[in-house]
Amino acid sequence: MTTISLTTDFGLRNGFVGVMKGVIYKIAPEAKIVDISHLIAPQDIREGAFALWRAYSFFPEGAVHVYVVDPGVGTMRRPLAARIGAHFFVGPDNGLLTPILEDAGRENQEIEFVHLENPKFHLPKVSRTFHGRDIFVPAAAHLANGVALNEMGTPFSDPVRIQLTRPQKTSTGWIAHLTMIDTFGNLTTDLPFSALQGRTDILLRLRGAQVNGIVESYGHKRPGDLVAVVDSEDYIEIAVVNGSAAEKLGAKVGDEVEVILPPR
Repeated sequence: MTTISLTTDFGLRNGFVGVMKGVIYKIAPEAKIVDISHLIAPQDIREGAFALWRAYSFFPEGAVHVYVVDPGVGTMRRPLAARIGAHFFVGPDNGLLTPILEDAGRENQEIEFVHLENPKFHLPKVSRTFHGRDIFVPAAAHLANGVALNEMGTPFSDPVRIQLTRPQKTSTGWIAHLTMIDTFGNLTTDLPFSALQGRTDILLRLRGAQVNGIVESYGHKRPGDLVAVVDSEDYIEIAVVNGSAAEKLGAKVGDEVEVILPPR
């Protein structure tokens, strides 16, 4: 039994996700479908990229991950299928796989891409506006059934990538950037805790606010306090205890965070 995950910006109101699941079960009735998220902000490729990046490695090897955050649907952008390490991915070639590809490059994982142009693995009629239904989940279901990646189309090696921010070293510490705002209003940065070499006595400045030190978890301060923690992926996060740091600070993805290491 192969697991197929779904990550989209479709929401749950209009039945689009249910339609895609129906297509999968028609082709691969033994597949197991898991929803990562259907509440990605509309057309937000970057948010979708980090949602999938956070989740995919916790799935079993051989899982097929379908992502449909696709502002370019119906244009010349390629529909793709890929094998990255031990996982398969199916979706538009729009850069959403960038964080996963960067990790794969650092870890020397094997990577294969194909342009999904073999109509044998599409639905009989392909619309211009719902490639999730007509191209992506059929391809995923065929992969789950054991069809080889190279049967589905033409190999290529130049996938689209989005520009990701990276923390910049300064004379006093780092300039980090906000990469994600979660449903609680917590602010994830691109600075890994490992870069601080174990130091928690840091000072963070963001949008005129200041946070002193890193605490172990949200419950170590009082409700309403602004805190810094290390998130589940080892990145520095700014939060408000029982509140929203995004609302409190008016923060947005891309904002700079000054991280200062006091002299010892």
